[in-house]
Amino acid sequence: MIKCQVVMEAMERIAPRILAEEWDNPGLLIGDPAQKINKIITCLDVNEAVVNEAIEKKYDMIISHHPFIFHALKKIRTDLPMGKLIQKLLKNNIAVFAAHTNLDSAKGGINDMLCELWHLHNVQMLNVNFAEELVKLAVFVPKSHAKAVRLAIGKAGAGYIGNYSYCAFEMQGMGHFLPLAGTNPYIGEIGKIASVDEVKLETILPAKIKDRVVRAMVKAHPYEEAAYEIYPLKMTGETAGLGRIGELEKVVPFEEFAAMVKDTLQIDHIRLVRTNDREIKKVALCSGAGAEFLSTAKMRGADVYITGDVKYHEAQKAQELNINLIDAGHFGTEYLVAKALAGKLDTYAKKNKWNIEISYDKVAKDPFVML
Repeated sequence: MIKCQVVMEAMERIAPRILAEEWDNPGLLIGDPAQKINKIITCLDVNEAVVNEAIEKKYDMIISHHPFIFHALKKIRTDLPMGKLIQKLLKNNIAVFAAHTNLDSAKGGINDMLCELWHLHNVQMLNVNFAEELVKLAVFVPKSHAKAVRLAIGKAGAGYIGNYSYCAFEMQGMGHFLPLAGTNPYIGEIGKIASVDEVKLETILPAKIKDRVVRAMVKAHPYEEAAYEIYPLKMTGETAGLGRIGELEKVVPFEEFAAMVKDTLQIDHIRLVRTNDREIKKVALCSGAGAEFLSTAKMRGADVYITGDVKYHEAQKAQELNINLIDAGHFGTEYLVAKALAGKLDTYAKKNKWNIEISYDKVAKDPFVML
């Protein structure tokens, strides 16, 4: 048994909330961060079937991709579908959490899952909408404690540059200070100017973890008052965004590629807009409804663009741009998230010895049926 807050922290690692679009509504939608969790079920949508299963099998928490509460609620009518489900969830003390566009954009999220499913390589983000803010930390420390402080801030997450960690630079110099009355100096005496061989340590870190890094630095620092500086940087760290673009191992005919997409997604139908006879090598995609990135896919040189919820005029636009288009459906491009997210959480749970049960919705179906 763990607290809901612990699960929320794990989801923040899997799909950081900062990656969500401004219009989105991810996070804890129903429930108390302090409530106890024994069983979790993941799903694409929170609907009557999922809620009833959660009640029947005594799940304490539902984690969905699509937010159960999306638009502002002005009233809760328990005689209507939405209000009835809210009533059931509250009555049975079931927490509801959503990871939506933040899970679309996150590394290892839905778009990356599709890239793995179709064996794409040289994968890049199709539309970058987030760049991690970086800052530089400079701290002055006596030479005797330079290594301890350097390792402490590295362990706290500072010093990552690409695939390298604990990156730092140090420069030796002389520090001068006068301990005043009421102080308890580690080096020197009250009322006398002290001169100490010191090291200036410099490293970079994401701005979002600066408080954590400073706490680790202060804890390892011997001085009563650690002298340090934090500078904003124009350079940025990791990026994130909706959609991906990558390449197949070898070129394939459009029909063969389309059939592969249909088979791997295990769906009954797809819609195609064929605009040319070009074989498929470079593939762009966006899970859910991503027709807005059609022009970006063309500009980035994609031979085909895959998304869902394509409208008539968007299909016409694909023809105008001369780019092949596959509409694999909103459900079709996202239903795999339930099983994959359960797997990610289960791995996290075992690593951290949560001792809870995690399952996923196995009966979800696309609301659209083709005759």
